Amino acid sequence: MTPEIPAFVRTMDAIGPWTPVPILFANAESGGPVEHAFFADTLREFEKRLRAALPLDAVYICEHGAAITTEEDDPDGVVFTLVRRIVGPAVPIVATVDLHANVSDRMVDAVDALVSYRRNPHTDMAERGAEAAWIAIELLNGMRTCVAHVRMPVCAPPTQLLTAPGTGPYAEMIRRAEALDDPRIVNISIAGGFAFADTPKNGLTVLVTTRGDALLAARVAHELASYGWQERAAFTPRLTPLNDAVNLAKATGDNASRAPVLLADVADNPGGGGRGNTPFILKALHEQDVRGAILGVVTDPELVSDAYVAGTGQTFQARFNRSETTIYSELFDVPARVLRLHTGKGVGRRGQLAGCSFDLGPSVALQVGGVTVIVISKRHQCHEPMFFEMFGIDIASARVVVLKSRGHFRAAFDEFFADEQIVSVDAPGLTSPILARFDFKKLPRPVVPLDDISTWSPTVRAVQPSSDAR
Repeated sequence: MTPEIPAFVRTMDAIGPWTPVPILFANAESGGPVEHAFFADTLREFEKRLRAALPLDAVYICEHGAAITTEEDDPDGVVFTLVRRIVGPAVPIVATVDLHANVSDRMVDAVDALVSYRRNPHTDMAERGAEAAWIAIELLNGMRTCVAHVRMPVCAPPTQLLTAPGTGPYAEMIRRAEALDDPRIVNISIAGGFAFADTPKNGLTVLVTTRGDALLAARVAHELASYGWQERAAFTPRLTPLNDAVNLAKATGDNASRAPVLLADVADNPGGGGRGNTPFILKALHEQDVRGAILGVVTDPELVSDAYVAGTGQTFQARFNRSETTIYSELFDVPARVLRLHTGKGVGRRGQLAGCSFDLGPSVALQVGGVTVIVISKRHQCHEPMFFEMFGIDIASARVVVLKSRGHFRAAFDEFFADEQIVSVDAPGLTSPILARFDFKKLPRPVVPLDDISTWSPTVRAVQPSSDAR
């Protein structure tokens, strides 16, 4: 379960007596489209349980916001409108979504307040759940909301949506929003979107929710969107070529006086839909005989099975991606020694997984030349130090660390690496930030950074979700 829901419940408990009526929650690692039949079954279950729970005083919806199915580009909008249709116009609805949500008009129209994360890496999920609870209480006490909604012609790759100070215009947009100390403002959410969903609703979205002040909401939304557009050039990524990154790793491994480096395999990020199995960086490190390196995590259950058969301390021929024939997953055949086997179960200690249990399936640490490689059975991005430490690996002693993650690792590996030690590598993969390499079908065009757009002016869409019936 994501942290928003427990935080919502804790906050409601602290506010006063209430009766929670949980309906249904489902979660999965990012991947391709959900089978529409599964979504349809889930939607029917939503409807059945929600109708059985009536009457309700308010509804809280917790969703990611960038889902697609094999037939539906806006399943979140479908869910939101279903809830509104069932509970009626007078019942307050508050929703939280991920910072990478693709926000549709019908999502905005169906709820009284839509709240997105503000931090990337997402370290504020619990805060947003708590915020949703306070907004719900205020709505129950009679507040009416106005929402200003601007979708920008910007589909930034995830690498350009970090929110630490100084990391780019997206971070600055959020900083400016948070600096507005106006009691009339309920919430400002700036959803960066998820370009790989490839939908007509893609686009960086500004949402300003006020306590009934439509003019204020429109003005603030216009100002924030205008600033983001002015700085649009920074939404184009600049990555380090693979050869340059490996040369840096080689120099770092050979010279102990140099600061360690972290290579982010951003193009094969399971957290963004990558398979977590591309061998390009590992193969290049091996060919250059890079020493003192650790790499995690590679998803390859067949290789894990072979390692278990070989046993701890044994050397065998490791065949990475032996059965994978799809794009970006080459076979890499190399001798490897089994260092340690593990169940893959543990508890995170930093960042998004701090205090949360995880299960990577049967896992193994392999020595491939000068690189220690963690191989797992269940696909997961590497954004938690325990993925290495459960094997007894001291991350601080590594000269080179390679992570199959786009950016969430920054909240957990910051104890080892400063920003200037982190290199985003331009390797092949399904989640490459170089969007021009993909054949998008449904993105609204023209759009930055795929197209050169010289002029654009924000068109603010005004919404008043609250009904006079309340």
